[in-house]
Amino acid sequence: MPELTIRPGHPDFLDLPWDEPLEDWDTARLVDLPQGISRHVVRFVSYREGIYAVKQLPEPAALRDYGALRTLEERHAPAVTAVGYVTGRDPDPTAENAAALVTRYLDHAFSYRELLEGPGFGANRTRLLDAFASLLVELHLAGCFWGDCSLSNTLYRWDADGIETHMVDAETASIHDVISDGRREEDLEIMTENVAGGMGDIAAERGVDLDDADLELGLDIAGRYRGLWKELSAVWVVGGNEQYKIAERIARINDLGFNVEDLTVASTGGKLSLNVRVGGRSFHANRLKELTGVEAGERQASTILDDLYYYTAKYATDTPSTVAAIRWRIDAFEPVLERLRAIPDVVDPVQSYCDLLNHRYNLSAEAQQDVGTDAAFDDWVREGRPGYDPSPES
Repeated sequence: MPELTIRPGHPDFLDLPWDEPLEDWDTARLVDLPQGISRHVVRFVSYREGIYAVKQLPEPAALRDYGALRTLEERHAPAVTAVGYVTGRDPDPTAENAAALVTRYLDHAFSYRELLEGPGFGANRTRLLDAFASLLVELHLAGCFWGDCSLSNTLYRWDADGIETHMVDAETASIHDVISDGRREEDLEIMTENVAGGMGDIAAERGVDLDDADLELGLDIAGRYRGLWKELSAVWVVGGNEQYKIAERIARINDLGFNVEDLTVASTGGKLSLNVRVGGRSFHANRLKELTGVEAGERQASTILDDLYYYTAKYATDTPSTVAAIRWRIDAFEPVLERLRAIPDVVDPVQSYCDLLNHRYNLSAEAQQDVGTDAAFDDWVREGRPGYDPSPES
């Protein structure tokens, strides 16, 4: 007899045919959405409260997955939200269809295969490298050893001029207070091997010689990861009269999008040692929500905050920042968002707003004068609503 454990605030899912394997489901709740390759059967169901992913797997794995995702949510780490689980679907708890995990579908998400250009990632390669490296850094900062990081176990969505990544499968994950250097390196080795295997599979599918496959992708991610981790975890030593460098250190970390949770300053021999404990990568997103109530991805938030500062400098220079933020949302943000929502195929209005801001900047730079939002909007639509130009390879 199936037994459901569901968190409050979500459907009860009692109308789903839990006695049947997921591959045999035939219900009006099912929706067809893009997904990566998974070792388990995954189906998507739609309710008034939103869309949910249901993954079929053995009971021990489902409970591990659920527990890890709940802990990561508490630690504000980039992973999908666990909603509940179902057990007792098969007398044998180790059977593949013995249990199911229910997670909230990540709006506007897509699989890595939607980034492919030919046998690799083309102009999006750099974006993907940075996004993957940042994902692993955030998970490790949260004390998470993933154990199975791969292209398929990650969801992606556009975040202004970058890509935002979220962990999907946590059944192999273990959560610690602090993750050791050895465990971090083990995760990087697993990731490198999995990513190389994924790129080899893509090459084979597309008839590309293995020598031409992007087998170094995982090594590139690991290199960027190590550089970012070193910058975030380094102990800085400054002179006793250089306290201003403390603010510079914090500002640099914030510029990368990360929060500073604690700062320890030790004085030795006239020198100051700065040891920073870094939190999740949501500094600009938190700042934007605090000022305006607008929720956005981290890079989206950084872009939109620039628009808020642009508006304040142009229209509200003598206005308190809290009042200027309210005026910006009423006079600038919401009217444009309403126009964007009126365009039938705009699926992510916040991302489209960022695309528009980028287009406005490009027009203004070309004209050597400020081009207003209305004129930029009309030109943006006329030009086919261009997004950000691909980042140069590096």
